[in-house]
Amino acid sequence: MKTEKVDVLVIGAGPAGSVAAAIVNKYGLNVKMVEKLKFPRFVIGESLLPRSMDAFEDAGFLPALKAKGFQEKFGAKFVRGEEVCDFNFSDQHTKGWNWTWQVPREDFDLLLAEENIKMGIPVEFETGVTDIQFNGSDSITTVVDKEGNQKQIEAKFIIDASGYGRVIPNLFKLDRPSDLPPRKTLFTHILDTKRNSYDEPNRIIIIDHAPGIWIWVIPFSNGYTSVGFVGKPEFFEKTTGTPEEQLRQLIATENHIAERFENAEFRFEPRTIQSWSVTTEKFYGDGFVLTGNVTEFLDPVFSSGVTLAVSSSQLAAHLVGRQLAKGETIDWQKEYFETMMQGVDTFRTYVNAWYDGTLQTIFFAPTTTQSIKNQICSVLAGYVWDTDNPFVKKHSTAVAALAKVISYETVES
Repeated sequence: MKTEKVDVLVIGAGPAGSVAAAIVNKYGLNVKMVEKLKFPRFVIGESLLPRSMDAFEDAGFLPALKAKGFQEKFGAKFVRGEEVCDFNFSDQHTKGWNWTWQVPREDFDLLLAEENIKMGIPVEFETGVTDIQFNGSDSITTVVDKEGNQKQIEAKFIIDASGYGRVIPNLFKLDRPSDLPPRKTLFTHILDTKRNSYDEPNRIIIIDHAPGIWIWVIPFSNGYTSVGFVGKPEFFEKTTGTPEEQLRQLIATENHIAERFENAEFRFEPRTIQSWSVTTEKFYGDGFVLTGNVTEFLDPVFSSGVTLAVSSSQLAAHLVGRQLAKGETIDWQKEYFETMMQGVDTFRTYVNAWYDGTLQTIFFAPTTTQSIKNQICSVLAGYVWDTDNPFVKKHSTAVAALAKVISYETVES
């Protein structure tokens, strides 16, 4: 069997894998990427957060991304009936990027992978991992291509950025269930010919449709808008017919989008994803690290997926570079796991607070102190590692306490 030798093997060519490979490459290490699917391929996670721009800049992707002309995103608007709460990233508490993009992921992910190829990094598509054997930190990975040809890749370190494929967790039985309840989404891309008569295209619209049910509206620069309903699986049982008929029935029930998308052209038959929340027993081990959705995926409501993915890969890549290229001893528990869990746990608080109605109490309050709104805006921009922000440092208590005060003031008034 053919054998190759590399310093670092990156599994997965999505944003997490591309960021990791590009940064590891800067350390002068020999890096290779393998990807099970053929690109371009469809995936959701289309509305980015400003914090992800740090990773794209670090990886050297910004010039290509800017040249592509993706829809710029400057904020997030939350809507409930006639109530509106608008967050502008330029008002955030944390110093950092105050804009990002909304992207069709098939175009976005392909561009990042191609940038790696331009950097001289080999990327093998339609190549799946079938086995990994570790000998200390060294590893031998068996891969098979679309023709059925097998080969082995010897590596000093593996960065698993395989996303929903979850290569190492599946091979070594590291998966464990999330503590978040199962939810489902039904979504498509819609030709948005009436866009200019409605919301500005430079922000995501999140509609609080009913308790526990929400809608995303994400405009792209190509004229299409991504629209999806999210909620408990039983919510969707009230609709009938084909997926398109079901989604059109749901759209007709929400005043904010009913007329806008009535009889509009769907780019593809609506798709469903269900029970996506998942976590893993460990984020790292001797000779490997998990990044992106391989570690933990929470929920799409605050668009945290790509940000956590690329931020974890950015951090992991630098740690791998320091360990292999500079010979440093890395405390993976402290420098990687604990750091990443700070961000994951902060987002988890906000996800739970959205579904139990706590955040709606805050967002749609008659008045909110601007400084508090700016601090929450920083979280929505992805700056969930800024512990100078009390809504990050004390996230588990600060959100609930603020909602309690607002509820009390509302009753008193």
